Amino acid sequence: MKQTRMKTFPAIPFLFASIWGACIPGTAQNHVDPTGPVFRMDGGNVTYAFGVNERGELQQLYWGGRVAASDKIEPAHSDPEWASFDSSYNNTPQEYAGWGSGLYMEPALKVTFADGVRDLVLHYVSSSKPADNALDVVLKDISRAVTVTLHYRMDPESGILARSATIENSEPKPIMIEQAAAAAYSLPAAHYTLEYLSGRWAGEWTLNSETIHQGQRVLESRRGTTGHQLNPWFAIGKDDADEEHGDTWFGELAWSGSWRITVEQDTLDKVRVTGGFNPFDFGYQLKTGEKLETPAFYTGYSDHGYGGASRLMNQFTVTHILPEAPNPRPRPVIYNSWEATEFHVNEAGQEALAVKAAAMGADRFVMDDGWFGQRKDDHAGLGDWYVNKEKFPNGLKPLIDKVHSLGMDFGLWVEPEMVNPDSDLYRAHPDWVLNFPGRPRLEERNQLVLNLARQDVRDYVFGFLDKLLSENQISFLKWDYNRNWSEPGWDQMPPDQQKEVYVKFIQNLYWVLAELRKKHPGVEIESCSGGGGRVDLGILHYTDEVWPSDNTDPFDRLSQQDGFTRAYPAQVMMAWVTDSPHWANNRSTSLTYRMLVSMQGSLGIGGNLNKWSDEELATAKRLIASYHQVQKTITQGSLYRLISPTNGSEFSATETVSPDKSQAVFFAFVHSTQEGRSFPRLQLLGLDPAAEYALTSIEGKTLPGTPEHASGAWWMNHGVDIDLHGDFQGAAFRLDRR
Repeated sequence: MKQTRMKTFPAIPFLFASIWGACIPGTAQNHVDPTGPVFRMDGGNVTYAFGVNERGELQQLYWGGRVAASDKIEPAHSDPEWASFDSSYNNTPQEYAGWGSGLYMEPALKVTFADGVRDLVLHYVSSSKPADNALDVVLKDISRAVTVTLHYRMDPESGILARSATIENSEPKPIMIEQAAAAAYSLPAAHYTLEYLSGRWAGEWTLNSETIHQGQRVLESRRGTTGHQLNPWFAIGKDDADEEHGDTWFGELAWSGSWRITVEQDTLDKVRVTGGFNPFDFGYQLKTGEKLETPAFYTGYSDHGYGGASRLMNQFTVTHILPEAPNPRPRPVIYNSWEATEFHVNEAGQEALAVKAAAMGADRFVMDDGWFGQRKDDHAGLGDWYVNKEKFPNGLKPLIDKVHSLGMDFGLWVEPEMVNPDSDLYRAHPDWVLNFPGRPRLEERNQLVLNLARQDVRDYVFGFLDKLLSENQISFLKWDYNRNWSEPGWDQMPPDQQKEVYVKFIQNLYWVLAELRKKHPGVEIESCSGGGGRVDLGILHYTDEVWPSDNTDPFDRLSQQDGFTRAYPAQVMMAWVTDSPHWANNRSTSLTYRMLVSMQGSLGIGGNLNKWSDEELATAKRLIASYHQVQKTITQGSLYRLISPTNGSEFSATETVSPDKSQAVFFAFVHSTQEGRSFPRLQLLGLDPAAEYALTSIEGKTLPGTPEHASGAWWMNHGVDIDLHGDFQGAAFRLDRR
């Protein structure tokens, strides 16, 4: 009997329960009558409904604010054609449309059969409820033995819906998958605004907003990884939705490889959002009995604008996606030695920095690049993961023991997926890198990308990391990834299977991370890729934090953090304090300003402590102590953007409220005041109006007459006036329920 070879990812568990408002039949035929089954999912303030129309297609019926249990959702009926140029098949908002039968919109699935046929029409077959929190719906082509199982999971608290698809070939010959989405979503005709995040190295997380018009807006990465240039997140607001008001739909792909989200308005003004694997240079062969599982596409709805959307998604990420969910601990305050020593690390120098970091209040000491192989600069050593005996004659143990004696845990920088041509590994295995034989091998940062799709490379990467963690008391890995793919060849595979590299590479990355966490459960991991090059919900299921940008200029970071937190929680947003003037802009700012900016996320210190004055060290110690008192509220509470720093704003302000509303922390920043004008009054949000809150300054002053304590209603309706003037100044305060 032929074995089924399932090609899947390490599981991202769906830890939710769903409320079902309609009967879910166990089986059905391809062709159903006009009263075919209707499926309804309710969670939070959201209802999502779809059904089977008279042709047997699975059709979306409703996605938006929650309707009453007694409200009847009418059965599905296909939409009419528009003249002879837009068929009913094209106009009907299908849940998962195959490319065929006159479809001109973006398909969810496109295949080529062995005989050259490229027509795929998917009809409903059956549905099942394998668990209380699960619904699976099976679709099948009208004549060919290709089935698609759609997986639905809805979080009962937030209404966030997770969708993915499993594609199976039961044809007697292989098929080629040319395009495979995780899901497609539809919105009725209306006026919509699309928000998305773009950027580049050192300039990530730019928030873009544009009106949706007819045609496609394609958000994608073709780089083999998530990418700095666009992030797999979107938000769509209806009519005049703003930060705190209006209907808003949002979504994120949980995939760390090449991806694509297509936002498309059709000729009848309906909007469809399709997301999954990037079809560019994509071809995935499925032999008889094989399956391919797509990543998950998470989406949600809020009637509290873009701010409400981000709060829902961020809380969901903390409680369902992260490795320690539902209760991840706040991130340790780290000190990283890179700016102090760069590649010139040694035992004595690192120990001296550790003493200063501990005295300042850091929880974790991280040694960065330069400790391994023949690593004197970025030209050599990547791939040779042994401790450099010239720099550490007795290995890492003396340094780790010193760090532990100071009350900190120890972390280490690695870049497992890369290799320098000047390395023992490359000299032994030049075939282990992504390449096309006989073609140039493009080096970026003097390095090449290991082909992690290969099992021998995967096993090598896991092996050296496992050995490193087994032989040393390492609590944390800063996992870096400093270039994108080029020459994505895999010549050990047959030509018709080489493009499988786009999927298998990421599968094996997830496998390595999952196995490391299983064998070393105490180890925490940061995803770093020259900044924000690999930040997505896929990698966040296996890593505890991410590095948003190599640009740590505090004024630039205000806008970057504003963009980042649209899609991801402050819990995972590492925010470092580095030295001034900053290399990016030659801008000089005070240590207090830099500290306050970084305290809006998960705080880290990356400056050269050997050059800090006693006064600066004392300031850092005081503010780190204050941060520890409010960190859980800042990183896991509900974030409100009171004043956005974008679009040339002279001011910015954020507020975060703890889940039980017992504490709030708010920050205010000024770029430069002019003509004696005051900082705008801040009317706070999200507090308990009936509770009494005491105001405490973390840094800065309020104007005379500000009460020491008042009701939540006072702070929200009257507001608070902050005494903040000058250039690049900041202030921070806390409210505690009495």
